[in-house]
Amino acid sequence: MEDNTQSKRKRKSHIPFRLNLLFFIVFSLFSALIFRLGYLQIVRGDEFEAIVKRTETTLVTESVPRGLIYDRDGNILVGNEPQHSITYTRGANTTAEEMAKVASALSALISVSIEELTERDLKDYWMAVNNEVMLERLTDDEKLLPGSELYDVELEKITAEDIAYTDDEKEIAAIFKRMNSAYALSTTSIKNKDVSNEELARVSENLAGLSGVDVATDWVRIYPESDLLRSILGGVTSEKIGLPSDQVATYLAKGYARNDRVGNSYLEQEYESVLSGTKSQWETITDQSGAVVAREESYEGKAGDNLVLTIDIDFQKEIEQIATDFLNSNVDSYNDRIYIVASDPNTGEILGMTGKQRSTSNEIVDDALGVINSSYGMGSAVKGAMVLTGYMSGVISADNNVLVDEPLQFQGSNPKKSVFNPTIGNQVAINDIEALARSSNVYMIKLAMLMGGQSTYESGGTLNISPDLIDELRSYFAQFGLGVKTGIDLPNEGSGLTGFSQAAVNVVDQSFGQYDLYTTLQLSQYINTIANGGTRYAPQLVSEIRSTDANGALGALETTLETKVMNQVDVDAQAMERVQQGFYQVTHSENGTAYSTFGKDPNNVAGKTGTAEAFYDGNNDNLKGESVFNSTFVGYAPFDNPEITVTVVVPYLSTDTDRATPIAKKVFDAYFNTGDYATPAE
Repeated sequence: MEDNTQSKRKRKSHIPFRLNLLFFIVFSLFSALIFRLGYLQIVRGDEFEAIVKRTETTLVTESVPRGLIYDRDGNILVGNEPQHSITYTRGANTTAEEMAKVASALSALISVSIEELTERDLKDYWMAVNNEVMLERLTDDEKLLPGSELYDVELEKITAEDIAYTDDEKEIAAIFKRMNSAYALSTTSIKNKDVSNEELARVSENLAGLSGVDVATDWVRIYPESDLLRSILGGVTSEKIGLPSDQVATYLAKGYARNDRVGNSYLEQEYESVLSGTKSQWETITDQSGAVVAREESYEGKAGDNLVLTIDIDFQKEIEQIATDFLNSNVDSYNDRIYIVASDPNTGEILGMTGKQRSTSNEIVDDALGVINSSYGMGSAVKGAMVLTGYMSGVISADNNVLVDEPLQFQGSNPKKSVFNPTIGNQVAINDIEALARSSNVYMIKLAMLMGGQSTYESGGTLNISPDLIDELRSYFAQFGLGVKTGIDLPNEGSGLTGFSQAAVNVVDQSFGQYDLYTTLQLSQYINTIANGGTRYAPQLVSEIRSTDANGALGALETTLETKVMNQVDVDAQAMERVQQGFYQVTHSENGTAYSTFGKDPNNVAGKTGTAEAFYDGNNDNLKGESVFNSTFVGYAPFDNPEITVTVVVPYLSTDTDRATPIAKKVFDAYFNTGDYATPAE
């Protein structure tokens, strides 16, 4: 009995202790909580309130008007036309559903085209406004699929009835599509074409309720001279295309946005860094949810600088008309194109260039790009390079340059002869100057033979020279720009075409312009090099870079683009002078191949004619592969102080007819009678 009493006492003493301990712990925790809450509210209350209200400021850039392109006299060739634009800047955490709501509100204020909407676009919009419905359609397993697979499944679950939208609903979808294409905190155009004043006013009045929407001024490229030089001037991508797919990483590294418009061909591409300008900068303020609450301009940007070309637009129009008139009046059914380059031999500046083609629908279309990337056999026009090759290789000299022109018959090849001396057995001793004037094929062949170690000729005998000699000829020709890139300030320049067969007979064909193919621009650089005495200048289309003044006109000079020397021909002055004299005799000697055209010409032209046998590769499929002739001419004037070179290439003629030389005369006449170039009246 006593033991039971003691046990009860022990239990009674333990219970109050445990309760007291529990109460103490609860009291301590409650006190700590009160203390913590008081600390957070009183001591750090302002800090946490600031966190709740905190916004983030992100720097966003926007494109500025692109620089313009002018001719040498300040006439606009490529300009900008301003136009109203309605833009959208996407927030950092903006959901598709939120964009859909803004799109719906915006659709009531503006009208947009729905022609480009695809089924996929409509489904994307449906998912944005029907997220809960889509979740109900998905199985538990489908909800666990990775992103791309889940997206494909979602698309399959959207029916034709779901997207049977009215035109008004499709307008919302079209606006949503443009919004959804924007990257976070980047700006895209919702509408930048044909924005009416009424639309602009309505949107401006409702900007407070249109998160991310703004009004701005955009621009579009215009061409006051229509299609003149369009292919050379190049193009600019649309906002829809944005950065070229193969250069995305490069442009992004330079600070471009994916939807930025950039030059994608020729001058626009080559001078992208100059024309693009410096983007404006906006501080985009977002709240905790990522929504854009304000935009403030921190830097207005700088419009792109302007290009001033070496081309005189009045002279350019003249040579364009000369080329067009030729094709329109040409009765040769094979010939469908012509190329002309006029250049300053002392600088490499392009004064005018054109290429024209007759299309299959019989329209004359621009082919100026053919000047730099279409290759043709140029024939005897390149014989100046061969004579100088003879001097540089040491097989002839100023005191020893007479060779015998005679028809040649080598074992296993067709006869090789000069037009002026076709009779078998007839021998005419001529020097280098006469060889150029009379366009001797045999003189050039014998130069090649001498370079190959063969100093004698026997009718029906073997041509004992190495086929590898052709590479030596090419290395000499390259000093003049033949067979190598010229260095013009344009991308995608062609370098001509070299023959794929290498035999001894190819070497002699190469010597008088009947093997490798060259571009018109290469031929122009070649005549420039001879006209100026041996300096190969890179052809140049841009002479200056200028800013834009406060009135939007051509501003201060930023950069003068210096002439670029590619190389100096390794030949002495006396040899160069003999070739120049040979070119003079071409036009001034009664035996010269261009005497009938230039013999009494007041412009004092020196030059070289050329004819090459070729195969048709033009626009008429029925004529492909047929034998044709290319007619060429290179020349410069005035002879004693050259200020212009003219290169004319007329491919694919059905007969061996000199069509290039009369055209060259028209170009020289146009130059010496046009604007700033005109010869002062006595």
